[in-house]
Order: sequence, then C-alpha cells, then structure tokens
Amino acid sequence: MSALTDTYAEGTAGQLHRTIDWRGAFWVASGVPALVLFSIGGIAGTTGKLAFLIWTLSMIMGFIQSFTYAEIAGLFPNKSGGASVYGATAWLRYSKLIAPLSVWCNWFAWSPVLSLGCSIAAAYILNSLAPVPIFAENSPEVLAYIGAHAGTSAADAITAVTAAATPAIRNWTLYSHVLGPVSFSLNATFFIGSILMLIIFAIQHRGILGTASVQKYIGLLVIIPMLIVGVVPFFTGQINYDNFSPLVPLAAAYAPEPGTWNIAGWTLALGGMFIAAWSTYGFETAVCYTSEFKTPGTDTFKAIFYSGLLCMLLFILVPFTFQGVLGLNGMLATPIVDGSGVADALAGMVGGGKLIHALLVMLMILALVLCIMTAMAGSSRTLYQGSVDGWLPRYLSHVNEHGAPTRAMWTDLCFNLIVLAIASADATSFFFILAVSNCGYIIFNFLNLNSGWIHRIDNGHIDRPWKAPTWLLATGAIFAFVNAMFMGAGAKVWNPMALWAGLITAALIIPVFCFRHYIQDGGKFPDHMLDDLGMNSADLAIRKAGILPYATLMAGVIVVLIANWFFVL
Repeated sequence: MSALTDTYAEGTAGQLHRTIDWRGAFWVASGVPALVLFSIGGIAGTTGKLAFLIWTLSMIMGFIQSFTYAEIAGLFPNKSGGASVYGATAWLRYSKLIAPLSVWCNWFAWSPVLSLGCSIAAAYILNSLAPVPIFAENSPEVLAYIGAHAGTSAADAITAVTAAATPAIRNWTLYSHVLGPVSFSLNATFFIGSILMLIIFAIQHRGILGTASVQKYIGLLVIIPMLIVGVVPFFTGQINYDNFSPLVPLAAAYAPEPGTWNIAGWTLALGGMFIAAWSTYGFETAVCYTSEFKTPGTDTFKAIFYSGLLCMLLFILVPFTFQGVLGLNGMLATPIVDGSGVADALAGMVGGGKLIHALLVMLMILALVLCIMTAMAGSSRTLYQGSVDGWLPRYLSHVNEHGAPTRAMWTDLCFNLIVLAIASADATSFFFILAVSNCGYIIFNFLNLNSGWIHRIDNGHIDRPWKAPTWLLATGAIFAFVNAMFMGAGAKVWNPMALWAGLITAALIIPVFCFRHYIQDGGKFPDHMLDDLGMNSADLAIRKAGILPYATLMAGVIVVLIANWFFVL
C-alpha cells in the first residue's frame, strides 16, 4: 500500500488493516461505560428516585438489542463502520434514501461524543485548577461583607463573595452569542476541550492497532476506579436504601417534590429512558471494526457480547451507588445536574483524603478521554464505510499508511469544534446537543433492529457465523417501537425543539446522498458494495419482504407522533 491511499479510486471494498482480534475491539469499546458521566446528573435531575431504575432498564434493553447487531455484523466480514452500515444494506432494496439515513443518523449520534466529552473533561480540569470557592453563612468573608453592607441577607452575601472570589478564567470568554434555542461561547472550556480533542486525534492517527493498544491501558486505569466507586460505598455503609423509594417521578424536573404516575410523570420517566439510551446502547460500537478483525467470523460476536457484559455491570452499579449515597437532594444540586460536579461527587464517595480525591478526579477525566477515543474511532469509520459504499462524498474514503481513515477523522474534528462551542456555553445548550444527537441514535436503532428480520427474509440463505435466537430478534424489533415512543415522548423533556431539530438534522442526508449518488456516481452504486452478500445491483429489485418494511416505517412514524402528542409536561 502506498503512503496515502484513496480506496474509492482503487475500487476496493476497503483498505483498513486486519490487525486486531475481539480483545482489541473490546478495549476500544471500553470507553462506553464512561458515557454514564454525560447524563447521570441530567437523568437524576429529571427522574429523581427513578434514576437507578431508568439506567437498569435501559441497559437491559441495550443488551438484548445487541444480539441483532451481532448477527447482521457477521454477514459483512469486509466492511467497517458498525451496525448502521450492516443494517443499511437490508433497507437498500426498499429505498435508496432509507439506507444512507441509517448511516447518517448513527454518525451524528456518535460524533458529538467528542465535543460533549471534551466539554465535560474541560470542566473537570477547570474545577481542579481554578475551583469556585465555597462559603457558608459563618465564613469570615461573608460576615465581613454583611458588616460592610448593612441589611444584606446571608444568601445575597454568599453570592456576592463567591462571585468576587471566583477565578477570572471561569468567566472569561473570547466571544459568545445566542443562536436560536442554544448559545455558543469561545470560553476557557472551549479552548481546553479543543486541545484534548487534538491530542486524541493524534493518537487515532496511528491506526486501530495503535488506538487499541493505548486504550487497553487507559481502559484499565478507568474501569478499575469506576468499579471501586461503585463497590466501596456498600462496604463503608454509605448506601441509604431510603433513597430508592417511593418509586414515583418528580412533580417537576429539577425540584425535589415527589409527583405521581400521571401523564406529566410518565413524560419525565420516558425522557429519562430516551436520554439514557444514548449511553447504554453505545457498546454496539464494538462491531465497528469487522474489516479490521483478524477472524471476523468469531471476533464480531465476542467483541459485542463481552463489551455488553462490562457495560451491564457498570451502567447498573455506578448509578445505583450514586443515588444511594447522594440521595434526591444531592442529585438535584446544580453541579450534579449540569455535570461539572459529577467527578467530585463520585470521588467523594470513596473518601481517602485530598490525594485520593484528586487521583479519582484525574481518572474520571481519563474515562472521558477513553470514551472520546471510542467515539472518534467508531464515527470516523462510519463516515469512511459510508463513502466506500457510495452513500457519502468520495473524499471520506481515504486512509493513511497506518490504515486510519484520516479524512473522515478531520471531518469529525471540524464538526465537533463547532459543536464544542455550543456545548461549552451552558447546561441548556449541552443537553440540547445531547437530545438532538440522540434523536439520530433512536432513528438508527429503529432501522437497524428491524434490519435483522429483513436480512433474515431477503438474505436467509447466507451463512451467519453467529445467529441470534429468533425470539431475541423479535424482541429487538419490538424494542424498536418502544424506542420510537421514548423519542416522541421524551425529547421534549430536554428541549421543546429537540425532536424537530433532530428530525431536520436527519433529513440533511438527502442532499448529501443525492450529490454523491446522482452527481458523483451517475445514479449507480459501487460494484463492490454488495460483495459480502454475493449480490449485484440487479438483485436489489428482488424484495421478498414485500410491503412489510414500508408498513414498519409508517408504524414507527405514527408511534413517534402519537407519543409526542399524548405525553406532555
């Protein structure tokens, strides 16, 4: 291979290097449990004492769904890019536009992990280097302020003293502006996050083998402390089991008053299930590297299965401990809800003094770096394979001498620098990005969970290295509609415009695909696209599933719209 290879120009199905086994993919995917740090505060703030149950149910759903992805991944030993690419091929017989929609939605669901993760990591770094001072009513500074400003209440005095003592860097910004439902800011968080993103890009530039090697060691440094944080409070007696009852939703988001299981309560609960899915389903990225496995027939299933077991453990254990120690009022504290204080809270559960606390906060930052690396590796390969298969612009199908899809990685990086400016502004903007991103993720999951049975009907004759039990495949298809309900009902919990912004973002694939397919390729797909299925373009006219895929799409749209209409805050 030459130093720089344009895979599309050479007409090959892929030029990524077969250098890892399932263990390598497991370590690359080991960043997924750190996604709990993105929304553990937000889910606690909107669902209250239901939070631990939300995480548990969501993780169980994600694990069951993964068996569908493990089966369809085995059909494509020569493709990278993950379940969205494998599932998209099932829809290709029925619509040229639905197939690229799956790839696109998966990409804009995963890609913002880079920017959101860097914004949280930057906030943790700022908290460590330039913390906001904490004052009480009897602090000398507060008493002195009250003495100098007669008639000032203690609360107002604390606010004034805190503002005066807060390091200037925390309020500094080069430029900020309001843009529709969100803000953006070129502040300290943005610049620290940008540096982190560039460092991660440099590591990924070495290819998947180098990435997996680095992540193995970071993964060990992260997984072990997360286990410690999850387990230690059980032995120290910090878990208060009263914090788990009564199991009712909040009366209103971010307020401690318990509510009832009315429509508003169900809406908040479904909003929690909606946003949790973005984290708990994420280990499906373990099958992004099929064309880089030495033996894809066996490595694919092992990668997603063992990654799922790791996530099952940590996504259930950490939120349970988090809630058991902090309680409702602790989870509703502002630094927890906006995410900036989650690392401090988790470190505080272990105790051990300032040194242990500082060490655990540093490990939480490493956890975020790990999941950012996971996201960049997976999302860039989705862009790469989408380009190789004729769905996304040609320039993305380029890899360097290490087998890294560098043009896709640069595209990811530039996109995320823009998103980082939004995520760095405030918690409202952060959760807007997260909710819009998750709309794409739910659409991807809906299409791909249904692609399992479509592949069974249309490509049932093709050997499957691993075949899911039919009942699991059927359960995944049912969960596709449950996820659609989560999106229709729950997106509005995070922002009134989130659902519609997500649908508009999903629709952006139409002009992108039309440019590639009709202008660059003259209306024809690359010959190699269907090689793994032993098909050619003429075979796409054979539609054994009949109208069922179309009926499924229509039913999914109806579920989203009815859920959005029925469930209100």
